[in-house]
Amino acid sequence: MAGRFFGSSAASIAMIVTNTPSQELALTNLAYISASDLPKFAVPGHSNLYLASIGDVFDYAIFCICGLNFDNTAHESIRGGHIALNSIQRRCAKVSAAESIDVTRFVPPENFNLAVLTVELDFIKRVGSRNEQIDAIILAKQLRRRLNNQVMTAGQKVLFEFQGNNYSFTVREATVEGQGKSSSIERGMILDDTFFVFDAPRDSGIKIINQREGTTSNIFKQKEFNLESLGIGGLGAEFADIFRRAFASRVFPPHVTSKLGIKHVKGMLLYGPPGTGKTLMARQIGKILNGKDPKIVNGPEILSKFVGETEKNVRDLFADAEQDQKNLGDESDLHVIIFDEIDAICKSRGSTRDGTGVHDSIVNQLLTKIDGVESLNNVLLIGMTNRKDMLDEALLRPGRLEVQVEISLPDENGRLQILQIHTNKMKENSFLAPDVNLQELAARTKNYSGAELEGVVKSAVSYALNRQLSLEDLTKPVEEENIKVTMDDFLNALHEVIPAFGASTDDLERCRLHGMVECGDRHKHIYQRAMLVAEQVKVSKGSPLVTCLLEGYRGSGKTALAATIGIDSDFAYVKIISAETMIGLHESTKCAQIIKVFEDAYKSPLSVIVLDDIERLLEYVPIGPRFSNLISQTLLVLLKKLPPKGKKLMVIGTTSEVDFLDSIGFCNNFSITYNVPTLSRDDAKKVLEQLNVFADEDIDSAAEALDNMPIKKLYMLIEMAAQGAQGGSAEAIYSGKEKINISHFFDCLGDVVRLI
Repeated sequence: MAGRFFGSSAASIAMIVTNTPSQELALTNLAYISASDLPKFAVPGHSNLYLASIGDVFDYAIFCICGLNFDNTAHESIRGGHIALNSIQRRCAKVSAAESIDVTRFVPPENFNLAVLTVELDFIKRVGSRNEQIDAIILAKQLRRRLNNQVMTAGQKVLFEFQGNNYSFTVREATVEGQGKSSSIERGMILDDTFFVFDAPRDSGIKIINQREGTTSNIFKQKEFNLESLGIGGLGAEFADIFRRAFASRVFPPHVTSKLGIKHVKGMLLYGPPGTGKTLMARQIGKILNGKDPKIVNGPEILSKFVGETEKNVRDLFADAEQDQKNLGDESDLHVIIFDEIDAICKSRGSTRDGTGVHDSIVNQLLTKIDGVESLNNVLLIGMTNRKDMLDEALLRPGRLEVQVEISLPDENGRLQILQIHTNKMKENSFLAPDVNLQELAARTKNYSGAELEGVVKSAVSYALNRQLSLEDLTKPVEEENIKVTMDDFLNALHEVIPAFGASTDDLERCRLHGMVECGDRHKHIYQRAMLVAEQVKVSKGSPLVTCLLEGYRGSGKTALAATIGIDSDFAYVKIISAETMIGLHESTKCAQIIKVFEDAYKSPLSVIVLDDIERLLEYVPIGPRFSNLISQTLLVLLKKLPPKGKKLMVIGTTSEVDFLDSIGFCNNFSITYNVPTLSRDDAKKVLEQLNVFADEDIDSAAEALDNMPIKKLYMLIEMAAQGAQGGSAEAIYSGKEKINISHFFDCLGDVVRLI
């Protein structure tokens, strides 16, 4: 936490500690210095705010600094280079009077405002059986005014005067807006909207009244949320965002929100790829809330073939909430309505041409209930969808489904949490083998959704259970103590459960059937430069999209090189777009498929897309020439479109018709272009040496004949010569037991040249 507060430019100032000049000043909780020292602690952007940190950087106190008396005159009793602290402040900062300490200007970080401050009250000095009654509402108002812009830290003690008595309070909890609890120091700044919660020891003699109005409401069934116990993993940040936007205002009593002049959030939308936990989160939110049981509706269930019945189904969902609000007003319980697959019924108005107008009516009905003339304040509508783009825009504006949270694919830490949730019972019951390393599995499962991780666990268990079964006798008793889910079971499951947004490893491997052999310095240079580009995409903040074009003769190894770069980049999402997967499709369908690959890539933090044989994708015909302008324009737009914030994309294109692409302005859309050359004599010799299919004395003459040969044709020639080997077999040649006869090789070469 300390690292967030101090930058490299922070410079400490040595100052001498002295006592606060008067009891009156001691009760302000301010630290006092000479007016001449005051500018050293000015907070940028705040004309009247001066903050300083005192003590060790990992365990320090932060005080608001003042250089003026109550009448705005300078503190003449405090000399330059001195700082006045009261006894409680010195105890908090762990310093003594007359001691020299380091004092540093403190600049508050972003998101430092206190939402709730929980404090424990006590008298500074207890005298006999003293009893005092404190109005929580009045005290909170006074403290907000007196301690405005002061920083409070959990465990800190503060002196103050209230209605003629001197009190102290100890900070028990300091909750910052939009942040949950963490292992870091709880600390934040008091503002006008900070909410105070008061407590007092039983034997203190302090009785707090109006505590009901001064404490949190009972909207939740429990004080703290353990997301793991709710079965939610990797979504802590998203849950904190939902809580801040949708529930923070509902935690406080109605009179607080009415004084603030705000209305509660009535709707939220959870969107993202399938299987990421949207439905799970919505259901668990419904469970942890007090009040009516949530109504869970699947979008298509609302639809009815009878006229007006669909709209009635929507109205019925809100009927109970309407009745409660009419009878109880602000005291009404919260009614939660969960809409799964909301895109099925709330498509953009006018987009569905079924002639009935039912979908338009559903949208209108929902808008009326959520934000109409007689809108309800006791309803929370939670919608879920994989296709946010299909929803009517009117649903997404403030006052409706205004809280929109993307539930994206989990990161490595999130995947670890999800795996722990799904294996906890196994571990408790000793079914999980000691060799299972969940941290390693989390690292291996890039781009797996929560549902896919659950599938991996189920698949691993199936392997473990299958070892205990005998297909010859299924009635044989199972020895429960022998069931162990091992690391090998999980590794086998990873091959069985493939992520929808993962790397197309099989497709990429098919692009380099012969693997990758060293082809000389020119090919090595291209590979190294392309990998540097991939690294640039990975670490750079200014290059979220980089495009690279590999051009050269057909068969020169462009596709194999692109596939190798995709695999070696170790990006979570790697897909190849090739014409062979789109045979027979209409050009508009091809465009839709290409767009979907790019949209899927935007859901992953790091992605690589390979556009193989771009001229084939564009349906290029040299006679004319002719090509698909629709596909061309689609690709041109996608090659320029920056991925969403936080996402990074590398696009690798391959082509054998660079002149054609250049003529239509396509090459200008690639950041870098590399020419993949044919093999020189030396390159061919290196390849042949690695293949080890010729006798040593024949390699030079074979390499000489292969000068300026594309590597793909070299492999084809070697295959022909090996298959028709005289006096040997292809298996013996590839195993190194036999060698290709050089005369037979030249015969095959003549056939290949004639084919060329």
